Order: sequence, then structure tokens, then C-alpha cells
Amino acid sequence: MTLGLVLVIIILIGALLATLLLSGKGDEEYSKATKKNTTNLTLIYIVVILLSFIAVGVYIRWFV
Repeated sequence: MTLGLVLVIIILIGALLATLLLSGKGDEEYSKATKKNTTNLTLIYIVVILLSFIAVGVYIRWFV
């Protein structure tokens, strides 16, 4: 169980970092136009991570 949780956290952090690194590539105008999209995507990751932790907590509390 601990190994699975660690793997999920590593994958989430890796996906977040990859998204942020890839969003900085391209020409200058494209970077300016996508700043809001990057912010929105970062907020989505934060919400998904929090919901994932809650779901794992619920699973551990009631099903293990």
C-alpha cells in the first residue's frame, strides 16, 4: 500500500513538472498567450492532487 501511494505521488509530481516545462517552450507570443492556460492547468493539478489524497484516505479508513 505504501509503495502504491509513493508511486502515485511520484507520477503526479512528474506530470506537473513535465507540464510546466513543456508549457515554456515555443515562440514568445505563444508563451504570452498560454500563461492563463498554464495557470488553469496548475490549479487543476492542485485540485486533483487534493481530491486524490482525500480518496486514498477514505479508502484506507473504510475499506482496509
